[in-house]
Amino acid sequence: MSFASQGFAPEIVRALELGGYSKMTPIQSKAIPLARKGHDILANAQTGTGKTAAFALPILQRMLDDPSPRARRHIRALVLAPTRELAQQVSDNITHYSQFLPLTCAVAYGGVKMAGQARALEPGVDLLVATPGRLQELVETHQVSLAKVEFLVLDEADRMLDMGFIGDIQRIRAQIKLPHQTLLFSATYPPKMKQLASELLNKPKLVAVGEDNRTAETVAHVFYPVDESRKTELLSELIGRKNWQQVLVFVNYKEHADAIAEELNADGLATGVCHGDRSQGNRRRALKEFKEGKLRVLVATDVAARGLDIQGLPHVVNFDLPFLAEDYVHRIGRTGRAGLQGHAVSLVGREDELTAVQIEKLIGQRVRRVEQPGYEVTNREALLDKLHHKPAFRDRRGRTNRSDDQFAAERQLRVRQAARNRLKNK
Repeated sequence: MSFASQGFAPEIVRALELGGYSKMTPIQSKAIPLARKGHDILANAQTGTGKTAAFALPILQRMLDDPSPRARRHIRALVLAPTRELAQQVSDNITHYSQFLPLTCAVAYGGVKMAGQARALEPGVDLLVATPGRLQELVETHQVSLAKVEFLVLDEADRMLDMGFIGDIQRIRAQIKLPHQTLLFSATYPPKMKQLASELLNKPKLVAVGEDNRTAETVAHVFYPVDESRKTELLSELIGRKNWQQVLVFVNYKEHADAIAEELNADGLATGVCHGDRSQGNRRRALKEFKEGKLRVLVATDVAARGLDIQGLPHVVNFDLPFLAEDYVHRIGRTGRAGLQGHAVSLVGREDELTAVQIEKLIGQRVRRVEQPGYEVTNREALLDKLHHKPAFRDRRGRTNRSDDQFAAERQLRVRQAARNRLKNK
């Protein structure tokens, strides 16, 4: 089905054609007709399926069909996104879609000075893309009003819940005074998402593409068993031996990201870093150089798991398996997009086997395990056999996020317990 067949304004169709858009993706063909009719929507789809166009194009067309003069510091449409990277990406896409329209779009997120964003909002804009935290700041300082919002979009809503934005979302929703259309898009659909949807949506139409928490069929998954201490060495060898030219590597801790990048650079692999301690400018520069091929590897924490739109990215590596199995879906969603083939590689240490099985259960498939010669894990099969007979292993619900302080405290507790055991055995 083509975009032209949907009755969009010629200006929108022209912009889409210039961007190389022709046929609609499944999520677009299902969501766009419903959104054009004004229905609230609860959409569940894998990342990389074209969700931005699915919610942005109907809103642009509806605002074009029902023009309204801009009011100072007011907006008509609001899109909430969990991260700076995703907010900027969505804003860039909408700006492209609306380049021939008399509509304006602005973006607001933390990590940069608020003054410039406030100036952009001063005359009023038609559509604002924002992260919840920065939007709250703008509202509280009276730099923007939500009283005239007619369209509300929650993009990657499950991620916003994971990041603790539920309170901000509820406060933002309370600021919207007019009857409005709400579109909620999410890659996964955990129970707390159902609760949020029931609070925000009015008789929503359900739109689903693929099964919950399933990954794209275009992605090939593989686990490499390896001792924790040799993960960086194995990663470097895989990239070099297999001649991978563009590799996005995910880690759980920003300290790991810096250390891994340092070692890979020392091995002659041009590597950049993207995590929360890096400035927005530094992160943008690293991403730009990675996209341009100046960097062969980009090491990132989960702050980059959403919003990184890297066309044709062939390889995603989980250096650390994520704390939550659901985040595996988000991470590897950076590859295998738009029907292209992708590879999801995970380095699995002995202590990661529990999470590895949870991931397999979540995505509904057995992941192929490949032992790289020279990196075999000692007694791995005996460990797995032992674990499979433990109820805690079979019934495990998955890890929960832990802070660095919690991790250090637990490690210290284990050290003290080991010392006590040694004293007992003397």
